[in-house]
Amino acid sequence: MLTALRRLAGTWVAKALFVLLILSFAVWGIGDMAKNLFAPDTSLARVQGDPVTLEEGQRALQREIQRLARQLGPQFESDPRIRRVLAEQAVDQLVLDRVLRVEAQRLGIAVPDAALRDFIFGIEGFRGLDGRFSAPVFQNFLRNNGLTEDGFLALVRADLARQQVSMAVRAGATGPDALAKPLLRWIAEQRSLTLVTLPIVTAPEPPAPEEAQLRRFHENNPERFSSPEYRSATVAVLTADLLSREVAVSEAEIQAAYDARRGQYETPERRNLAQALVPDEAKAKEIAEAWRGGADLEAVSAQAQAAGGQALELGLVDRAGLPVPELAAAAFAVAEGGVTDPVRTAFGWHVLKVEKVEPGTTRSLAELHDQIRRDLAMEKAADIAFERANKVEDALAGGATLAEVAQRYGLGLARFRADAEGLDADGKPVELPVIEASRAPLLKAVFATDRGAAPRLQETEAGFVAVEVQEVTPPALRPFESVEPAVRAAWEQDARRRAQEERAAALLAAAKAGKPLAEAAQEAGLGSREVGAVGRTPQQAGVVPPELLAPVFELAAKDVTMVPTRDGFAVAQVLEITPGDPEADKPALDRLKREVEQAVAQDLEVQFVGALRARSDVRLNPRMLDVLAQP
Repeated sequence: MLTALRRLAGTWVAKALFVLLILSFAVWGIGDMAKNLFAPDTSLARVQGDPVTLEEGQRALQREIQRLARQLGPQFESDPRIRRVLAEQAVDQLVLDRVLRVEAQRLGIAVPDAALRDFIFGIEGFRGLDGRFSAPVFQNFLRNNGLTEDGFLALVRADLARQQVSMAVRAGATGPDALAKPLLRWIAEQRSLTLVTLPIVTAPEPPAPEEAQLRRFHENNPERFSSPEYRSATVAVLTADLLSREVAVSEAEIQAAYDARRGQYETPERRNLAQALVPDEAKAKEIAEAWRGGADLEAVSAQAQAAGGQALELGLVDRAGLPVPELAAAAFAVAEGGVTDPVRTAFGWHVLKVEKVEPGTTRSLAELHDQIRRDLAMEKAADIAFERANKVEDALAGGATLAEVAQRYGLGLARFRADAEGLDADGKPVELPVIEASRAPLLKAVFATDRGAAPRLQETEAGFVAVEVQEVTPPALRPFESVEPAVRAAWEQDARRRAQEERAAALLAAAKAGKPLAEAAQEAGLGSREVGAVGRTPQQAGVVPPELLAPVFELAAKDVTMVPTRDGFAVAQVLEITPGDPEADKPALDRLKREVEQAVAQDLEVQFVGALRARSDVRLNPRMLDVLAQP
């Protein structure tokens, strides 16, 4: 066979086939490699060939980071893992936006300038104290979010077009009775039970164990009586807290920061208001007089309802919390306990009573001086942390020790031996060069580092950290004599638990054999109780242990089950099953139909967008996503 193949390889037919094969590789393989080598794709993704650029991704990622930073405040830390997740979300959203934009263009959907203007003017966040659109507020929003006016208008226009596509799909969703009624019967189903609980603390006292029993228990449960893994390590940390001690902050900078952030330090006056709203001015005047004469809200509410209106508590609001300027002016013009004259708006005639006034407050610069100085120092430190980190990385790569780089660049340094909780052999916390909140992330980095690995600087939740592990002491079973009291207590607890488990199992067997659970419990000298109207949620369960809920609602009538609970065991037998009644609870049915409709609408939109994405030739670029995720 081999000889025949060699002869065939020498023929002109085989040579021609080899030439064709080489040309194929050149056209399809080498060509693609050369294309990627000399002209790599720098887009994050492509939708039908249209690129999602790195600049778009950077802007979207930055907006998301700023949003989370404003929302979470000092708790937010943009570590590499969080940044990677946010980068993936930003790219996915850009792809989704592009897919919907393509579909809107295909359908010929347009957003007129008038509709765009009306939408923006209607955004409450862009209104001033007079309740109207405020250009300064709008411009401040653009600056805080790193947007230009044209860029923001383009985003809103595209979003309105996409909303028209999405809402057209969602508009077809309904919550039919054929789905809502059976669902309500299931959700509102209730069950009555016979319940027996067997807490471990009520178990009979076990007989005193022999030493041989305790020793076997000690050997069979090494995880309970072993010393933890210990590590001897050296750590160097670079944190904004450490660097802030080197940063100088001038009084002028503190004053400027206070002036710029003054709004954060001011609490506006707030008032607890009640309101009556009626369609007729004369009736409104009568209500105002009655209120001034000492009538309570219940009487005013009845008077307003008789006049075709209503009265209710508005709660505690500031001036901005009243969207109608006329109402805000009237409510904040009267003293505590006062009642306004009737105020007319597009909704009718309003009468407001000021039940309580909370004066506004302003925190002074003297009060905030040290806090602002610390905040500014931390901000400056964060700016120089990355630059300092690069120098530390270069020094470590050049062979410098952790002690050397710590001394040269002002890093925190510690040498210690501890377990994963940061405790030494005596159970006392070791000293670490980080704040208390950063101890756990630092220890996590120590226990994730291999022994003998060259130290390198890594960004963690504790800051920039370099770790060198010199020794690892694995867990070891402690001698029996040193832990005998703990072994005895654990054995006794285990014996009590086994005793209660055996009693619960005996009750379960008796009930399954046909004996009512209450009768079986009585014969065993145990108490039982009947529990009615047990619902599916812990809030509806009452005295029933939460561990029982799921198993109980899987049983038929007269069936029995047994479960371990947080403090022992429980046995339950279903006595009666009462389905929910949609006809008797019309408000619940209507509410559920709305929820079903929203869920169906969301499912329709997800499927629609998924189908659009599938036909849009979406191609992601993992290499550029890695670039985007880098700090």
